[in-house]
Amino acid sequence: MTPVRFGLVGYGFGGRYFHAPLLSAAPECDLVGVMTSSPERQALVAREIPGTPTFASLTALVDAGAEAVAISTPADTHSSLTEQALQLGLAVVCDKPFALDPEAAKHTVAIADERGLLLSPYQNRRWDSDFRTVRKLVADGELGTVTRFESRFERFAPQRGPGQSGGGTLRDFGSHLVDQALVLLGPAVTVYAELRVRESGLDDDVFVALTHANGARSHLWGSWSQSAPGPRYRVTGSEATYVLGSGDTQENALLAGETPASLADRWGVEPPDSYGTVHTGAAGSRSYPTERGRWDLFYSTFAGAVRGTNAAPVNPHDAVATATVLEAARSSAETGSIVAVPQP
Repeated sequence: MTPVRFGLVGYGFGGRYFHAPLLSAAPECDLVGVMTSSPERQALVAREIPGTPTFASLTALVDAGAEAVAISTPADTHSSLTEQALQLGLAVVCDKPFALDPEAAKHTVAIADERGLLLSPYQNRRWDSDFRTVRKLVADGELGTVTRFESRFERFAPQRGPGQSGGGTLRDFGSHLVDQALVLLGPAVTVYAELRVRESGLDDDVFVALTHANGARSHLWGSWSQSAPGPRYRVTGSEATYVLGSGDTQENALLAGETPASLADRWGVEPPDSYGTVHTGAAGSRSYPTERGRWDLFYSTFAGAVRGTNAAPVNPHDAVATATVLEAARSSAETGSIVAVPQP
């Protein structure tokens, strides 16, 4: 198909490492330019993506021929920039957190629906090697009926987060943790949450407990200041439990300068010594191969949706559901109580 002409909005950490390399590596996409007003970041673009122009506005990107944009800017600008892009007739990918609250998320999605434009939250973690493995185990019935889903994004990198640009750990890591829980187990009906407010005024060391409509429970942890991270997953079912220590390595590959283009079929492949284990009680345990991570599929799928050949990689209404849970979690942390999650 004819490649979709993409503009990248923002060239901070996310734009530089998570979007530009994947857009550039996707044959279905053509990166026409980067929107940034920072002279320092303009220089980075010139050095790291030679020949790629920079622009000062969304209008300038449209004038340069952009059909779609990927927005990777501070969290408090996501709604306004996404809505401006939609009003200009652009298809939009918006990084997490999609919006700061459910009402803002609903407003943005309504604009996309009214204008008939493609809008997709950048929930790339659905294509993590580890989460794809969990989904396969559940789909194949290896664990039986899932009763508890334990998931962690824990790191010791206090100098990097929780940053103002991400809106704090609940919105930042929480956007992925909650999205994965809802994808795996369906709607949540109640939430209980705890968090710690750091000197910056932003939250960290987040714990969120969800009860899903099907009776399963999710226990989710997020921290930038955990010097002893727990296992990435422990998923318990009626027949077996899956435990995975270390998680997906696609982020590490991007930070090391690798891309799906440079690694080809080796992209997203996890080494056997990192595989998780399926425990079946008295029947023993066995190593379970980790699925290949496929962040490289997000932009190719989005481009196909722009051209009308497939559905969007992530439905924007899913972002409303996630924002609703996160808002209820914030209320729970403030009151110390279990909070009902509003249903659509």
